[in-house]
Amino acid sequence: MTRPEALLRVCLVEDDEIMGDSLAQLLRLEGFAVERCRTAAAARAVLERQRYCVVVSDIRLPDGDGGAVFLDLKAAGAALPPFLFMTGYGTIDRAVELIKAGAADYVTKPFDAEALVNRVRSLAQEFGAVAAPDTGATGGSSAMRRIAETLPRLARHASSLLITGESGVGKEHVAHEFHRLAGTSGEFVAVNCAAIPESLMESELFGHERGAFTGAAKAKRGYIEQAHLGTLFLDEIGEMPLAMQAKLLRTMQDRSYVRLGGEKPLQSDFRLVCATHRDLKAMVDAGSFREDLYYRIHVIELHIPPLRERPEDIRWFVRHFVEEFNHHYPAEPRRIDPRTERVLLAYAWPGNVRELKHAVERACILSPGPLLDAEAFFGASGDISADLPQASQSLADYLIACEKDFLIQSLEQHGGHMTRTAEALGITRKTLWEKLRRLDIRVKGEP
Repeated sequence: MTRPEALLRVCLVEDDEIMGDSLAQLLRLEGFAVERCRTAAAARAVLERQRYCVVVSDIRLPDGDGGAVFLDLKAAGAALPPFLFMTGYGTIDRAVELIKAGAADYVTKPFDAEALVNRVRSLAQEFGAVAAPDTGATGGSSAMRRIAETLPRLARHASSLLITGESGVGKEHVAHEFHRLAGTSGEFVAVNCAAIPESLMESELFGHERGAFTGAAKAKRGYIEQAHLGTLFLDEIGEMPLAMQAKLLRTMQDRSYVRLGGEKPLQSDFRLVCATHRDLKAMVDAGSFREDLYYRIHVIELHIPPLRERPEDIRWFVRHFVEEFNHHYPAEPRRIDPRTERVLLAYAWPGNVRELKHAVERACILSPGPLLDAEAFFGASGDISADLPQASQSLADYLIACEKDFLIQSLEQHGGHMTRTAEALGITRKTLWEKLRRLDIRVKGEP
């Protein structure tokens, strides 16, 4: 149950100025309100009068032990939020004791700041202060957010949809979202037109009656029949033979079909989603795709850009796939090194989201430890070392560099338009301008 009084409020107990300021800034960028304490006494005071969704605390503090604050409040019967302790090598045993006493978790220094923020959000979700992320999300880039905003309206009104884009960009995932949002009682039936031999295409799509051909020992329901009251997804529609295109067009016109070897017309009320990586208009001009079918399925088109054109989604999907792995294998949690994210952002991903997902899965499986570094993804290749920041770089400097890179990318994506960039980032124009001035980022046309 959500606790409104603790909603998105974090108590950060850290006396180190650089570390504390960096973590506070990062948590605020993630939408948390942060109360910063530098001593055990200050932490005890604010925890007695204020409610939080998570407490992030160092163990060693100038005036004592951060763990003692937790133990004292727990002994006093206080209703405590999850405690996440930050510990150095010398206090790991103490952190383990606190976990046994009821603390939520601990992280060892030096830690991945992004992983810590993800853990804070996870604990906040468990506490009920933050809603779990939408598993139907399509990505964080502006292009994918526009698609996500459009899909509910299409799901309410559209009976057919064409999804275009390179192989692996996530066309089937968007089709699944279209089906889910439609809320129909039928199934989502996916058909890869390129994987069905031409001789079997009619039987697979329309079904067949017993004895329709040698080996047809019993009647079979085709994909169109299975999709009744649901969604039929025809992937790689450009690979469908011309003869089958004509039969599909007839079915689309009145939602009727005849099984192979049958005589009685049957009805199937389904929504049709087609997908292709090919240029169907060029195929129409070349005579390899029917013009009438093209205009029938091309009423509404959603184009999904390749991953290299929406780098924001690379980071989003990497974290999403790592979280999926951790959900299935909680005893072997993995986290991404932020330096590795910069290497992944520099890679072109010709296989798009599909290639990225396989790379994350492989890295999670093969990595000898919890931290996924560049070698986990690319092996011991020497040509990526230049993309990694220097190990001596401070956390504060690294976070500032990441923020600067992200803002520059966002501005470029929106043509340097301040208002559109601010809206896409979810901040005010004034806040964006202040960040640009602080980071010495120049905007075209601005003095």
